[in-house]
This record gives sequence, C-alpha cells and structure tokens, in this order.
Amino acid sequence: MSIPPSKNPPADQPQPASGAAPGDLESDDMATLAKGGRTNTLGFVLRLLGGIPFLFIGFRLYGVDEMGRFAAAFVVIEIFALVCALGEKRGLAQRLTEGAEEEGPEATRRKVNLVFDGMLASVAVSIVVCALLVIFPVVIFPSGTNSEFDMWMIAAIPAFALTEILLAAQAYKYDIATTVRARAVVEPWTKSILVGGLFFLPALASGGIALAFIGSIYAALVTAAWSFLRTYGLPRGWRPRPRYLSRMIWRALPLIGADVIERGTRLLDVFLLGQATSAATVGIYWFAKEVVSLPQKLKTSFEPILSPVITKNLKSGNMDAIAAQVRQVGFWIIALQLGIALMLGIPGEAVMGLGGPAIVGGTGALAILLAAEVVASMAVVSEAVLVYIARKRNLAISVGVITLQGVLTVGFIFLAQAYGLGEGFQAGGAALALFVALALSSVVKSLVLKTLLKAPVSNWRGALVLAAAPAVVVGFVFTEFTPEWVELAIGGPVILAVYLFVIWHRGFDEADKVLFRKNVVPAAEEQEPHDAR
Repeated sequence: MSIPPSKNPPADQPQPASGAAPGDLESDDMATLAKGGRTNTLGFVLRLLGGIPFLFIGFRLYGVDEMGRFAAAFVVIEIFALVCALGEKRGLAQRLTEGAEEEGPEATRRKVNLVFDGMLASVAVSIVVCALLVIFPVVIFPSGTNSEFDMWMIAAIPAFALTEILLAAQAYKYDIATTVRARAVVEPWTKSILVGGLFFLPALASGGIALAFIGSIYAALVTAAWSFLRTYGLPRGWRPRPRYLSRMIWRALPLIGADVIERGTRLLDVFLLGQATSAATVGIYWFAKEVVSLPQKLKTSFEPILSPVITKNLKSGNMDAIAAQVRQVGFWIIALQLGIALMLGIPGEAVMGLGGPAIVGGTGALAILLAAEVVASMAVVSEAVLVYIARKRNLAISVGVITLQGVLTVGFIFLAQAYGLGEGFQAGGAALALFVALALSSVVKSLVLKTLLKAPVSNWRGALVLAAAPAVVVGFVFTEFTPEWVELAIGGPVILAVYLFVIWHRGFDEADKVLFRKNVVPAAEEQEPHDAR
C-alpha cells in the first residue's frame, strides 16, 4: 500500500525537446539553476528573519553563557548528523541519475527504494553515533549543560540526517520549495516560538533552548517527509540488503568526508573555542556566526539544484557547460554575498548590540566572518563539481585546509590569552583563522577545477569593487551621523540598495539577470510540476 502521489507527479528529469542544440540545453540548465537558486535564496532570507527572534530571545532571556553552552553542543550535533546523512545530499543525485533514461512504474519503484536504502543506512549509523555520545557526553558538552533536558539534543541527530536525505530526493525532482518550507520557514520559526514560550513554563524553562532546538528539527523532518511521500509514495517490494548497504556506506566515505569537512570549517572554530575558552566567548562568537548565516547559506542555495544539473552534464561529457555553470553561479553567489556582507558589516556594532551589550565585543569577529564567506564562494562552487570528478583529490585538499584552520585557530586563541586580551579578541582570532583557511581553499580548488575542465572557472569581476565603493560611502554617513536604530532600520537597507543598483547596471549582463526573471524557465521544466504548494 502506498500514499498516492500529488495530482501532477514530477518527472524524473526535465527532458529537452528532441533535436535541441547544445546551446539550448545549456540555456535550459542556466534557467533551471536560476529558478532553483532564486527560490532557495528567498527561503534563506526567510530563514534569517525566522532565526533573529531565536537569537534575540535566547541571549536576552537565557543569557550569554547558556547560549554559549548550547552553541558548543549544536556544532557537534550538526557534524555527527552530516556523518549520518552519508553524503546523500550529493550522492543520492548521482545514484538516481544513473538510471535516469529509464521510465515507467518499475523505474520509479527502483528510485523510491534507493532513497529508502539511504534512509535505512542513515538510521543504522545514527544509532551507533548517538550511543557513543551518550557514553561520552563531554564531547558534546565541554562546559557542562544548562539542564537535564540538554542530553535529549542527541536525539536530533537521526532526524537531521533523514531530513537531509529527504530534501535531496526532492531536489532531484527540482523541488526546492520543500527545502525552503522545511529549513527556512518551519525549522527557524518553530525554534523561535518555542524558545520564547517555554521560558514562561517553570517546569521546562531551564531546558527551553534545548527543547526548542529538538522541536524545530523534528518539525522540519515532518515537513520534508510529507512532501516526499506525496511525490514518491511508499516503497514497494523493498527489503533491507545488508551487503548492499555496507557497500553503499563504504562508497559514500569521500562524499561524507567532503560534506563534513566543508561544514566543519564553519564549525571547528566554535568547537575549539568551546574547548579552550569560556562559555561566554563561545556565545559571543556564535552570535556573530548566526548573523553571518545568510551570506553563508547563499552559497548552498544553488547546491540542491546544481548537483542534478552537473551530474547530467558529466554523463554527457559536456565539460564546457559545467565550467560555464560554475562561473555563472559563482558570480551570482559572490555578488549577492558581498552586498549582504556590506549591509551587515558596516553597521556591525548596532547588529551585534541586538544580543545585548556583552555581545558588542564580537563586532571585529563579525566583520572578519563576513569577509571569510565572500572569499569562500569559489571553493564551494568548485567543490560541487570536484566531488564527482576528483573525489579523493578534493578530500585531500579539504583535509589539509581544515587542519590548517585548526592549527591557526588554537594558535590565535592561545596568543590572545597569552597577551591577556579579552573575549572579543579571542573570538576575532578564531574568525581570522577561518578567513585564511577559506581563502586558501578557494584558490586551490578553483585551480584544480580549472585544470580538470580545461576552462576558466573564476567568479571574480571588477564590477564588484565599483558597486562596493559607493555602498561603503553611504554606510560611513549612516554610522557616523545617525543613531544605532537608524543604522539598522534604514542604513542597512540603503547600503544594500545602493550596492544592488550599481551591480545591476555595471556588473550584470543579460546572462546574469536571468536569476531575477521568473519567465525564463524552459518549456520542458514548465511541464514538470512539483510539490511547491
């Protein structure tokens, strides 16, 4: 018995018309990338808006130390959840693409079963990981816990991993709307509502942060599962195959390593701060990291839709198209990131002040983190291709980069402590280590990809400087001559508006502007409905 699919089930892949020219296919791919990226970018704006109340309520009601202990536990949970997801965010697209030319109910049944294979393997690994964390809780709570409820945060690991797999399955159908609903609407708003409501329940108030986090992760899982079951239905004739699952986990190790290291570069600094500094330092730094989450997530906005497009072109050997997609998507990302970085970084003290006076000391860390995300854009886009064509080489580069980051982070923290510098300087040292590591990663991975594709892949254009210059001038006026509330409410949006106006007229050509046009989706895709309601 299976749950009936939605009225108009999506096609496995949008197929171009027969006889379409290669240029038409590449144009269709760009339109598909633009549509998916546009939808996901809007979603992460919504995610930022939903996450701000959680930060404001958490730091104001619970305190910096409590949020710092939560942050130290959160980063460990997310890393282990990525391990348990088994690299399926990208690996699933490749496995499903291998049989993309097949059609009919039998092909659909096999695809559903492949997804359930991944889910079963994920649950098995999750059980082992959760058991280890229960036995060794100091790994996840280096500074202690806020309440007896905190240990339940470990239960979020399997839910997080399964959500990643379900959303990857939806992305294969070019359904990005489900990712937006789960990650950008349901998860952050559930967390923000619960953290405020639980504070006023005496029996649960001490565990409000942890319980809000757990509730948000499971709410996102339910959202993703609902769309998945409507799209794919339940499996038919499926049964566990231990040998196959073991081989699948073994083959997924390079992808797991790439996912964990890519995300680990954003979490290692928080983890090391938690081991070497106070909970307050971690809280200050994590507030800055959460503010930076919007430009950071912009890089991954295109990832769910980029993987199926890349695997399709790899299958046909169209390396020139892949290089063009990397250049195009890379520029879209860095152009949007730079604008948001200027909007958040120039009035940085006012932004950090939202968490309270104790958080303002992390303004320098905020500025460095924003710059780090801008320079990292090329590494992430390059890795989206390297994980398919040079897995081991990509993994080796990533291991080297994260090792360098770890050494620099510890070195900068101890240096700040040796000179008696405060929490803000220690947080700034961790941010500087991240900046150096991400910049190096971008340079090396882009050069490797350029060599393999035999085509340029750079996303840099001089128009970025032309657009940033007037935005900086406008920002200086607001920060010097207006109160903080004006900086935030008016100054930030004006800085972004000035930047976008210049980059649109001086930096974006017609190929770039497709990102902002809804009427460019190819006909083949328009015939492919998905569960976006």
